[in-house]
Amino acid sequence: MILIADSGSTKTDWRIVDGSAITGQTQTVGFSPYYQDADSIATELQANLEPHCRGKITQVFYYGTGITNEEKANVLRTAILKVFDEVEHIDVQSDVLGAARAACGHQEGIGCILGTGSNSCYFDGEKIAYQVPPLGFWLGDEGSGGHLGKLLLLAYLHKEMPAHIRQIFEEKYGVMDRLMVLDNAYHKPFPNRYFASYARFIADNIRDSFCHNLVAESFSQFFEKYILKYPMCFAVKLNFVGSIGFYYEQILREVAESKKLQIGNVLITPIDGLVKYHTI
Repeated sequence: MILIADSGSTKTDWRIVDGSAITGQTQTVGFSPYYQDADSIATELQANLEPHCRGKITQVFYYGTGITNEEKANVLRTAILKVFDEVEHIDVQSDVLGAARAACGHQEGIGCILGTGSNSCYFDGEKIAYQVPPLGFWLGDEGSGGHLGKLLLLAYLHKEMPAHIRQIFEEKYGVMDRLMVLDNAYHKPFPNRYFASYARFIADNIRDSFCHNLVAESFSQFFEKYILKYPMCFAVKLNFVGSIGFYYEQILREVAESKKLQIGNVLITPIDGLVKYHTI
């Protein structure tokens, strides 16, 4: 049987596959080899994954955040072997390759992640062949939930929100204190998640032109700073994974069309696409 995983910072989706049939699925916490060692990861796998795996696991395909080099990949391999010691093959790859394989399948294209953060790569049908490097939350993440939240709070703090939107915002969150925002931005962990949490407000008010234009501006910046720098961007399709791209797909397609870019698949999560990739 094959075990396939898509791991983000907060959760990991698992699928157990026998032939072409999914025989089990579950969800555990997310893993990052930057913050967890093999023993702590193995403890979680033993408690919350192994009970769902009835039968011998022979192959594992793991895609996750924080897999930036072989040292980090080996943390996951070691953890998996501690729990599934009969595994014959373990493939540990980055979440961006997982997104590309899920969304592009076995076809070449540009794979993109638009979730809490953003990322992209040129995918040749098997591997990442070229990448415009991402710069993370503070210097990049255009097109992501974190970036949308940052644009929204900046508009509020700079008093650039239309009065009616400001009223709706304060009815939901109260009068926003600048120092509280700065504290969450610079002193508390995971500022990207804090700012991304405000993307929900934009979704709730997306019919308003102010919110619509915020999303369009964020997507436009993503295309300008990343996608248009891929030499092949006009020749291949862009394929997306992530909640921001999925829920704002219409705006995403509108902005892409304005830049003469072609969009293919838009998926909310990679896991089902990864099952298809590894079983067809």
